Amino acid sequence: MAFQKPAPSSAFSAEISPSLLNSLKEKIQADLATFSIAAGEKIPPAIDAGANPRAELARAAQSGALAGKALASFIDHTLLKAEARAADFEKLCAEARENEFATVCVNGSAIPLVTRFLEGSDVKPIAVVGFPLGASTMLAKAYEAHEAVRNGAREIDMVLAIGRLKDQDYGFVFQDIRHVVEAAKPAPVKVILETALLTRDEKIAACAIAREAGAAFVKTSTGFSSAGATVEDVALMRAVAGPALGVKASGGIRSRGDALAMIAAGANRIGASASVSIVNETAADAGGGY
Repeated sequence: MAFQKPAPSSAFSAEISPSLLNSLKEKIQADLATFSIAAGEKIPPAIDAGANPRAELARAAQSGALAGKALASFIDHTLLKAEARAADFEKLCAEARENEFATVCVNGSAIPLVTRFLEGSDVKPIAVVGFPLGASTMLAKAYEAHEAVRNGAREIDMVLAIGRLKDQDYGFVFQDIRHVVEAAKPAPVKVILETALLTRDEKIAACAIAREAGAAFVKTSTGFSSAGATVEDVALMRAVAGPALGVKASGGIRSRGDALAMIAAGANRIGASASVSIVNETAADAGGGY
């Protein structure tokens, strides 16, 4: 069958209207004023109902009591290695079904395969977009998201334009996210910040932009950079995101204690490749807590 290139939407543009850009900048400045606190001071983990949509589970995580299927319901079981083969994805999906993980997270080319392996289960396929650098063009990211959803993806995890964020090109970053959000509908979009590469103010700005662009989640990391999720970053992202957005902690989460700490800080999704050992580890195995 001949390849047919889709016509870009007439609404597709890298430009943002001056009025919308000014409004966006005002909201970013308001968040910076609220959350840019003195160096060394930390925003405490917020687990009340106004800060974390799964507050009771967050309290259970804080006490160390969250385990088994309840903990599994937070987890995106992840396989993003370039060398992954069909048998690896089949195993990934079998583990996800058995443990009742929320999703499996894979590269877009694997989505048709994992969709078939997950058929008849409640586990959702996720595709990453612009992964892992976030440096693809806007149109490429939008098309990648559209294609992934067409092939069965139920959620999209996109990497934002990190360099453009650092240049404070907020209009570009906003449009980059918004076009993926539109292309992925009805699938929700998570925006990967790659927190290890950002200053505190850049993390705040990224959360504000993702929120205003219609994203459903903000996510810490790809797992392919210099570091992964931290409790401090998750707490900050939860504070800026507010109750309307989800927060996904990903990168370097290898134990039950790691996962519980992230949930207590405000994460309502965990990305991990060590998911099976995380949910099967007991409090005693972890030394009684985290």
